[in-house]
Formats: sequence, C-alpha cells, structure tokens
Amino acid sequence: MNQLFLKDLADKTRRGLRGRVELGRSGGGNSYGYDVVRRLGPDGQPVTGERMINAAEAEIIRQVLHNFTEGHSPKAIARRLNTEGVPGPRGKLWRDTANRGHRVRGTGLLNNELYFGRLVWNRLRYIKDPETGRRVSRLNDPSKWIIAEVPELRIVGDELWEAVKQRQGEIEAEPRVKAIKETKFWEKRRKKHLLTGLAFCGTCGGPLATVGRDYLACSAARKLGTCSHKQSIRRNVLEDAVLDLLRQRLMQPDAVATFTKSFSEAANAEAGTAEVARTRLQSERDKAARKLNGFYDAISEGIRTPGLQARLEELEAQIADLEAKLSEPAPSPVRLHPNLSELYRSKVSDLAQALSDPSIRTGALEIIRSLIERVSDQHERDGVQIELEGALAAMIGLAQNDKSHLAAACSRLCLLKLVAGAGFGLCRTSSKLTS
Repeated sequence: MNQLFLKDLADKTRRGLRGRVELGRSGGGNSYGYDVVRRLGPDGQPVTGERMINAAEAEIIRQVLHNFTEGHSPKAIARRLNTEGVPGPRGKLWRDTANRGHRVRGTGLLNNELYFGRLVWNRLRYIKDPETGRRVSRLNDPSKWIIAEVPELRIVGDELWEAVKQRQGEIEAEPRVKAIKETKFWEKRRKKHLLTGLAFCGTCGGPLATVGRDYLACSAARKLGTCSHKQSIRRNVLEDAVLDLLRQRLMQPDAVATFTKSFSEAANAEAGTAEVARTRLQSERDKAARKLNGFYDAISEGIRTPGLQARLEELEAQIADLEAKLSEPAPSPVRLHPNLSELYRSKVSDLAQALSDPSIRTGALEIIRSLIERVSDQHERDGVQIELEGALAAMIGLAQNDKSHLAAACSRLCLLKLVAGAGFGLCRTSSKLTS
C-alpha cells in the first residue's frame, strides 16, 4: 500500500508540474539570469513558478555567449569572470563547466534554451546509483519532453544564439574532438587511486586534479586561475612519497613512546572520572531505594495521603532510570602494545606490497586510504615539499588489529592526526605526533 501511495503521489506531483510548465512557469529550480517572482493570486494564495529576468545576470550571459562566438574557450571566459570579481551561479567562482555544460542535455550557459525563449521540461530524469548512493541523471526520450514558448523570458537574440550553435558544431566537427568521442571515455569507470580525494594544493588548499594521464595539479590554478601553484607532480612519485612517509616518518618510536604515556594518563583520568560518576549514581540509587522502602512501611501501617501514590511512582521511575544507567557496561580498558611503532610499520609495508597484487589490491588500497587524512604538496624554488596528515586512530587500530573500543577511546582522548613532511631536493623535513 505504501508503494502504491508513493507512486500515485509521484504521478500527481508530476502532472501538477507539467501543468505549470505548459503555462510557461517553472517546473522546479531556477536558472542563472532569472529571479523568482513572489506574489499572491486573486484567491489570496501564493502564485508559484513565475520568474523575471535579472538584468545584471542577463548582461553577463550575453557577454559569455559573445566571447564564445569570438573564439574564447569556456575555461578562458571563466577565468576572466573570476579575475573581474563577477560572482558566479549561487555566488561561487565560475568554472568552465558552468559555461560549457552538456549540449545534448541542455545544461550550461551555452545550451540553456530558456535564454532563447523556449522552456524545455522533463529532458532529464534522476536515479540513484546503487553502488555509490549518488544521484545521477539520465536523458529521457525526446517524445517525453514538454516544450513551451516563453518569449517574455528571452535574453538572447536569434543571431547570437545561432552563432553559438554554429561554433559548437564547428568544434564537434574537428577530427580531434571526433576521435575523443569515439573512445566513449565517459562510459568507463575511472580507476580509484591511492590519493583520490585526499591530495590538496599546499598554496590554496584546493584539491589536486588529474592532468593528462599520470600527473596531478591544482584544479583551482588550472581551471579557475585563482591560484599561482600551476606546477604538476607525477602521480606515482607522489604516491611513493606518501607510502614512504606512512612507513618511515609517522609513528616514530620516540614520538609513539611520548604519545603512549600521555594517552595512558588521559585514559586513566577518564576512567577515574567514569568510576566517580558510577559511584555517585549508585549512591543516588541507594538513597532513593531507602526512601521508597520508607513509604512502603508507611503504607503497611495504614497511612494514606493524596500525594503518596504520586511520590511512589516518582521514586520508582527514578530508581528504574538509575538502574538502567548502572547496567551500561563500563568502558573496556585501553592497552597499547609496547612495540606499537614496529607493528604499524610492518603492516604498512605488507599493505604497500599488496598494492601490486590485483586480487587483493582493492582491500589493501582502502586500508591504506583510511590511514590518510590529507596530503598536500608545495612546489618551491629548490624542490617539492609534501606534508601528510595521518589518521591516528586508524593507525593504532591497524597496529592492534582494529579494536573498536580503542578507536572510540582515541576519538575521545586525542587529536586524530599525525603530521609528517618530506622534501624532494630540500633539506627541511618534519615529523610530529600530537596528543
């Protein structure tokens, strides 16, 4: 019944949205270049789906389309807008994808037919990828598209729009573009690397993106032009340096000994505090039980008062709550192996070797990735400085076979990262463990 209800509700909602689109109103969401109109109808109810042109944003749209027809690339246009301080859609920085979009799917400033006075709805549908849980879009059959003419929302004239479409056609007809499309690279799942989503620029803090086939570089510098750190680094060089830092620089014996002492003291202090709290709860429970027994004795002697029943129920509820708290198991004692650093290094070395075995690479890769919080690289005049932040709880869990209560204790008692640095061609290195 629940599934039938949801399906019926979805059909009714879709039918209502379709009616709004056929009237030239929005079927959901808003495009850059327009403002939502908020007003009441004759019946006093809010009128939904109406839009009006935002003059300032409309001028930006015309500039983008003019620049594109003059031969400027979407990336160059985005960089110019960021340099001039023009706020992008949703107030963020401009990216080339915001301009380029997808021609077939009608996304991006260069493909939004609403700027041409045509409202297209139901072009895409959205489903959830069962493997990643992310929402992905799929193109509907053109026969299912709902198209309405809205000349009052037109921003771009016929001549400019046709010039944009002509240049897009010329680009798609280039042999280089045709060769790229024939590979259908978008249908291939990208291989997950050791530092996917974990590597960042040491200058601006932006993520490192794939450049070419085997290099990583700051995406803000390459795409947005907002960072001066334009040098790239070979992926395998960075990965080897990170593995070396995980093995050699983090979990140094002296640092681990200092940490173990501090951690044990903090764990003992917390355990003492927990024991004091438990003793206080037991005392409160005993006191409430004595009071309750006194009331029972009074009732057995024939004493009856209007508030006696309410007081009895209050004490019984208080005792039940205290007994529930006392029944919770006390935290397990946390014991760190005396040879923690050597155990950790041995297991990281085994995992690094496992990366070369395709049959167990995925599992080893995920374990090593769990040890890394963040990697940043900084190119300097005489070399490259790499800094690695390690996840302390995961490292100790790996060395001690990942006891769940140990990880929980680490999360309460210490900063969950270690930092180590290494330089290529630099004499400066650093390694520290904080607790």
